[in-house]
Amino acid sequence: MSDTEAAGRPFGIRDDRARGVLLAEEDGQVVGQIVYFTLAAPGPALVPVHTEVPSAHEGRGIASALAAELYARAAREDRAVVPLCPYVAKWAERHQVPVPSAVLVEAALAKAEDDPSTW
Repeated sequence: MSDTEAAGRPFGIRDDRARGVLLAEEDGQVVGQIVYFTLAAPGPALVPVHTEVPSAHEGRGIASALAAELYARAAREDRAVVPLCPYVAKWAERHQVPVPSAVLVEAALAKAEDDPSTW
């Protein structure tokens, strides 16, 4: 059981780090996801670039739960989060989470521009 299920949500959240996707799953189906990549330098970071919840599952708090789990995982791993995804950036603003350094933001943007597969 994932932390999300334990919190009373009907969906679980699973990190597929190899593919760079945080998945919300319910009854064996993906009901939402955050696509991200990792940075090693200039410091360890998770960089979310896209959040998606199918319209049939909107309004259930799935995207918010995914964003919260991304930040929780980053904290457990002593990583920053550099939210290039507009949804995650807005979520971070609403929840007043720490803002990444300008150096990390620049590195994330450079990696995203250099490697379109990160998007």
